[in-house]
Amino acid sequence: MPDTKALRSRIKSVDSTLHLTKAMGLVASSKIRRANEAMMKGRDYSSAVNEVISQLAVSKECAKSAYMQSRSDDISRTRIIIIAGDRGLAGGYNANIFRLAAHYAGAQFIPIGKRACDRYGAEINSSEHYSSDDAAALSRKLCAEFASGDYDRLGIIHTKYVSMLTQEAVIDWLLPLSRSESTATSTSIVFEPDEISILNAVVPEYVAGILVSAIRESFASEVAARRTAMDSAGKNAGDMIDRLQLEYNRARQGAITQEITEIVAGSGV
Repeated sequence: MPDTKALRSRIKSVDSTLHLTKAMGLVASSKIRRANEAMMKGRDYSSAVNEVISQLAVSKECAKSAYMQSRSDDISRTRIIIIAGDRGLAGGYNANIFRLAAHYAGAQFIPIGKRACDRYGAEINSSEHYSSDDAAALSRKLCAEFASGDYDRLGIIHTKYVSMLTQEAVIDWLLPLSRSESTATSTSIVFEPDEISILNAVVPEYVAGILVSAIRESFASEVAARRTAMDSAGKNAGDMIDRLQLEYNRARQGAITQEITEIVAGSGV
């Protein structure tokens, strides 16, 4: 016969977990709207900067820029910014990022987010509170090192927000810049003093813009993943409590029935 005391303790423990998951779900819900608004603004900004880069990249003069020189694909000369969350309990959000990063083992990782920093042994950089100034400083440093030949390729691993229920880990390659054949070669835009000077000045802004956009999109994905995970955990905890409560009631009823049987048997002796 099941131990009723152990069942009561288990029910209390699961109920405590249920309250925790509900609280975390509510916190995630409160952040969703603000995170989505920031994500959309980041997408708009990165789209605008991408458009400028695309217009400049078709120029023959810009082909001479250090930022457009394709070099080695050696993974050891590749740097990858990796964006993960600041905390767990977000389903497979962090695991998906690290699973994708494993395909690029040997690259030099630049972690953003406490989970990524813990894994790759860097100083803690919060992804939720990573500012535009932080992104600009990192971008200037990375662009200067790329232009001087310290490494050959720059990428960024982050989570793409598809919907509240779907987020996927992706990698975007930022440097070297590629020339899009689909971009029209003729344009009414006039760049002063010249295209290559503008390109060299804009690239750090471009990298910073993509980085900020990726961080905001990753955070929106993390919040959505945590909300979904906590809803699922709460439902599972509720189902477990129902099963344990039923088992407890049966055990308690069995104990009462046994006591009554013993009393009746004893009185008939």
